[in-house]
Amino acid sequence: MQKILIADDDSSIRLVLSQAFTRLGYDVRATGNTATLLKWVTDGDGDLVITDVVMPDENIFDVLPRIRKQRPKLPVIVMSAQNTLLTAISAAELGVFDYIPKPFDLDDMAALVRRALARPADKDVTKAQALAVRDERLPLIGRSAPMQEVYRTISRLVGADLTVLILGESGSGKELVARALHDLGRRRDGRFVAINLAAIPRGRVDTELFGQGDGETGRLVEADGGTLFLDEIGDMPLDAQTRLLRVFDGADPALNPKTGRKPNARVIAATNRDLRALIGQGLFREDLYFRLNVAPIRVPPLRERTEDIPELARAFLLRASREGLPSKTIDQPALDRLKLHSWPGNVRELENLIRRICALYGEETIGARIIERELAEQVRTPMGEQPATLSKLVERNLASYFAGHPDGVPPSGLYDRVLADIERPLFQLTLAATRGNQMRAAEVLGLNRNTLRKRLSDLGIEKAKAPK
Repeated sequence: MQKILIADDDSSIRLVLSQAFTRLGYDVRATGNTATLLKWVTDGDGDLVITDVVMPDENIFDVLPRIRKQRPKLPVIVMSAQNTLLTAISAAELGVFDYIPKPFDLDDMAALVRRALARPADKDVTKAQALAVRDERLPLIGRSAPMQEVYRTISRLVGADLTVLILGESGSGKELVARALHDLGRRRDGRFVAINLAAIPRGRVDTELFGQGDGETGRLVEADGGTLFLDEIGDMPLDAQTRLLRVFDGADPALNPKTGRKPNARVIAATNRDLRALIGQGLFREDLYFRLNVAPIRVPPLRERTEDIPELARAFLLRASREGLPSKTIDQPALDRLKLHSWPGNVRELENLIRRICALYGEETIGARIIERELAEQVRTPMGEQPATLSKLVERNLASYFAGHPDGVPPSGLYDRVLADIERPLFQLTLAATRGNQMRAAEVLGLNRNTLRKRLSDLGIEKAKAPK
């Protein structure tokens, strides 16, 4: 019978994990401190360790080197509620089998345990290279579940030299992910060379990338020994795609004139477009897609991780202050209003909004009134005209939605999706406007109060709190 050692200062987590794995047929021992865990490991007990990071006597990251010294092949799974990129990187750098954020799904944990116990631990486990990384230097912010998946993927890739394809909407932070892979990886001492293929005239792309015979070097040569980031790869012309594929295959030497050898650069590509749809339209080479899509990373849009907005907003306020803009704070009603916005421009739109408010408003505290005013200004038509009607605004957004799909046709079930997308913000904004008064909100909406209550319950919307 395989034995699992569990260490967590939360007795409820110890109980849940112990019962779950005992039912699955494992022998389980659990403790609330690292001293006992280290004693068990030193005594040769256990086939797997599942441990929290922050323990009452020691941080597990301080204990892991001792565990590694005593039992180098013992697989360790780290779980933590401190869900930042630094946690994932620290875990990878110390050679843990995997890192799982709290709260976790028991089925996911069980699957992870089965993999850990089924595969012998690799003594040459991939280690992250950025030993001096600190939270404030990290480019990515957020502790939401979608960002945890991004962090975990980055932590697995920083020690490798694989080609990576980053997928995500404009402004979601694709270049930040690419920079994290470079700065934390083996090539961090080399150059990070970025090229936005959508911003270069199509006739210049080949020259920009590969240079010319008259001695003009391209970005590929500049990235020799480092990382070449091809942003908006979906906009690359077909002839440049063909040459890039030849470089991948070694058929095109693209020699570095200084060294006389082929440039050695890690390629990271990013796109906000559906490359498979472009392949179907004959606009992107399928063989190049498979060469780029070795390790994909999807960066979630901001609307899928609205719980990260308060942390992002405060970080942008601090950054603006450091850059010389007036120092400001933001109150909770303002943060709540930010969470209701759809953020078509994603994180970049949020940062620009914060910077604009810091520059234009004299108030030291940003309130919901300021946020409401600025968001309303964004939907005004040019030249100071009055805001468009609600119907026009919906039409404008739906037109953008249709245009974002192949052949301009969205998947089936559009009617129900649109109603579902409108209903939640409609109820939330109405409750906020009526200071949480459901009777008044039902009147504004033209609904029966019991009907409103049922819909709020179905949608999981809590009663709005009136601003102080």
